[in-house]
Amino acid sequence: MFWAIFHHRQSKGAKSASFHESTKVEILWTVIPFVILIVMAVPATQTLLAMEDTSKPDMTVQVTGSQWKWHYRYFDQDVEFFSLLATPMAHINNERTKRDNYLLEVDRPLVLPVGKKVRFLITSQDVIHSWWVPDFAVKKDANPGFINEAWTKIDKPGIYRGQCAELCGKDHGFMPIVVIAKEQADYDAWLQTTRLAQQQAREEEQRLLDMEMSMDELMTLGETVYNTRCAMCHQVNGQGLPGAFPGLAGQGVSVDPAAKLEHISIVVHGSNGTAMQAFGPQLSLKELAAVITYERNAWGNNTGETVQAAEVQAVLDGQDL
Repeated sequence: MFWAIFHHRQSKGAKSASFHESTKVEILWTVIPFVILIVMAVPATQTLLAMEDTSKPDMTVQVTGSQWKWHYRYFDQDVEFFSLLATPMAHINNERTKRDNYLLEVDRPLVLPVGKKVRFLITSQDVIHSWWVPDFAVKKDANPGFINEAWTKIDKPGIYRGQCAELCGKDHGFMPIVVIAKEQADYDAWLQTTRLAQQQAREEEQRLLDMEMSMDELMTLGETVYNTRCAMCHQVNGQGLPGAFPGLAGQGVSVDPAAKLEHISIVVHGSNGTAMQAFGPQLSLKELAAVITYERNAWGNNTGETVQAAEVQAVLDGQDL
């Protein structure tokens, strides 16, 4: 550049070129890129609109996040269930060798048919979560009090995995998502079996109201329920986490004979202003009775009291306090 400036300087007689704009060229290099952009923008816009278009679905599933699990409800199918982490606490606490898919398995996966447009209505019961399944290109926040929509159409059967993608508290990393895609015939068979099982469970609930379970039955089931639903906060040993989750061993309503109904009410209805959820909508009468019995008799509490399904039902009906 400096050589050109020096070599072609005016003092040596160099004459600068004189030229003017070309209107034709300017029109062409403006119009042609504009047309190209329009040609690209039209299908891109159509694709973006189609990505967000949840209308005319073949089926709808409501997805509700809560600390730290997912709840799925199939609209018009009379089927709903919670999906929780299936990894045993012993693996999480490094007491046993970790398996494949550590922290990625759930007790009840979401089951969907292939080749159908599935609409998801995504919301939350407590804090902000995010339902994310990369293979479906779906990642939507689950906000309490709001519903976000998304959709997918699965091409082939298989297992698809996802995760909560929004930091939602202590056990945010324990909220995996598992979706099993089935051919329509297999899906229909699963749906019928699941619907029948849930109907039978509701009928059994009614029979339980006239029955009494033994202490051994309640303690065995209660330990299982406690370890899967309660131990993450209150700890396996019932000691809780000071300042966050109260202990149950040797203290509070768990050992107070006069606070039995209050104990049931807290488990069933939750506790306002705390992280204690309402487990009434989440567990069966048998599970509620068992886990409360377990909490009142484990870790040396030894109240000797059992809680029966009828007592839990009375609290659910508002006859608690």
